[in-house]
Amino acid sequence: MLKYFLPGEFVQDIFEITPEKLKERDVKGIITDLDNTLVEWDRPSATPKLIQWFKMMKDNGIKVTIVSNNAEKRVKFFSDPLTIPFIYKARKPMGRAFRKAVSDMELTKDDVVVIGDQLLTDVLGGNRNGFHTILVVPVAKSDGAMTKINRKIERRIMHILKRRGMIQWEEPSK
Repeated sequence: MLKYFLPGEFVQDIFEITPEKLKERDVKGIITDLDNTLVEWDRPSATPKLIQWFKMMKDNGIKVTIVSNNAEKRVKFFSDPLTIPFIYKARKPMGRAFRKAVSDMELTKDDVVVIGDQLLTDVLGGNRNGFHTILVVPVAKSDGAMTKINRKIERRIMHILKRRGMIQWEEPSK
């Protein structure tokens, strides 16, 4: 069961994920979380650096879909100006939104990676549904109410994973 909480990769931020690295894995699509993965949970729109990252992915033929548990208004306000497809109220870690995103991108799950900042939603959901998962350090030190609860559970899971020697990376000091 613990293996479902173990990401395939760990990176400091989304910007470490480059088209070149993805193409080495034959990746053609990205399913990414929004809040605290791409931008802070309370930042309404993309930063210039993130806009450039999206452009770089598009220019290299890598499709991106945002899959968020957040409400339509939040995800739409962020995604529409960027013309990036999105799924809101995704109910991650359930698999339906992941399957829809892959279908909408007209890819297979072997062509797609799942990127997110939470073990309980992004990594668990991606792993349970057969995707390669990439965990990023949350971009904000604060979280929304529900995520605060998840973070407490995640810390316990991370402690167990470390104790069992399953984690092969160093987390940043906080």
